[in-house]
Amino acid sequence: MDKPVNVPIDNPDADTEWNDILRKHGIIPEKPPSPTSLIEEALAEARKQAHDNRLEGKGLDELDELEDEEDAEFLESYRKQRMAELSTISRASVFNQVYPLQKPDYSRDVTDASRKAYVLVHLTASLGTNVESRLLTELWREMARKYGDIKFCEMKGDMCIEGYPDKNTPTILIYHEGDIRRQVITLRELAGSKTGIKDLENLLIEVGALNANDSRLTDSSSRNGSSVFASRQSVPTAASTQDDEDDWD
Repeated sequence: MDKPVNVPIDNPDADTEWNDILRKHGIIPEKPPSPTSLIEEALAEARKQAHDNRLEGKGLDELDELEDEEDAEFLESYRKQRMAELSTISRASVFNQVYPLQKPDYSRDVTDASRKAYVLVHLTASLGTNVESRLLTELWREMARKYGDIKFCEMKGDMCIEGYPDKNTPTILIYHEGDIRRQVITLRELAGSKTGIKDLENLLIEVGALNANDSRLTDSSSRNGSSVFASRQSVPTAASTQDDEDDWD
């Protein structure tokens, strides 16, 4: 019976003709790809994407300022695309205010309406002492004016659901196509009493109500503290002093 031959291997990772022969015959494994080349490929792809998306989110005035830097034909094509997008948003912006809800009309004003647009419901506290609920009411008004293609509604929690506890307010319910797609119970999931417009925008991007490239999005320099409440010092709320249980009672 033939005995196995011990093949001398100095360094299986070395780029040598001998190692290439051993790899070809399966004696040593294939050499893994160089991490340097992988990093270079990733950087090249990132640069390409950055170049391809360099005009994303720019307004028409900003596009005009780039006439000397960009190809005229490409810039005109992109300008027409942006104008079409803005026209679509303008036609869809039919709400532009916060709608107070009544329980008998909830199905029509929320569930049915969500088949045509995203509908967001803020369940408020029954008392005016809940800081987070007051904050969200202010943010709701700003968001409704900014995103008229999304319907923003408001209703006291205990009027919507009998016995709904104030400790679970504010509650955000996001409806789309007749179903609840997301619920946020208190603002702890966002930024607490420091929640701003950008936090709500990120939530809407997450659920698909906004596109990440939407030109209306708050820019990075003003993402936090967008409202008069958000810049104030954090104040403990009834919700934040409760235990971690945030399920509906």
